[in-house]
Amino acid sequence: MHGPRYAAYSPADAYFSLIRSALGELVDGDHFFDIVADDVIYEVLYNVSGWPRVIRGRAELMAAFSGYVENVVLHAADNLIVHKTDEGRVVVVEYEVHGTILATEAKYDNRFCSIIKIENRKIAHWRDYMDSLAAWNALTA
Repeated sequence: MHGPRYAAYSPADAYFSLIRSALGELVDGDHFFDIVADDVIYEVLYNVSGWPRVIRGRAELMAAFSGYVENVVLHAADNLIVHKTDEGRVVVVEYEVHGTILATEAKYDNRFCSIIKIENRKIAHWRDYMDSLAAWNALTA
């Protein structure tokens, strides 16, 4: 799926694959980073140490995910629910991820809801909500 260009991000492949399949024919590109606009705005509406609240641009998003995959390995992503609105220009995805926090080997299970705005067949804006307590419990185990 990722080839050598995205090999360093393989610990998050389950997430990337789930999002890619959720958006289907609405976007162009094979990998998650290919379907993201160069000037994407990626917002997270929660506080997690080391993760910025707003990420601007694909390069900054890739840098943030570099840190993520150094700390978390996802084994699965599932329970996907997709809601398409505005003729497919806005997609709401609900899903869960399951993995391990590498530093502590703690189990990590979390639920997310992401609101994705698509422009020119790329993700232009992403707004993310998650179960902050689940993240806190895994990170402080």
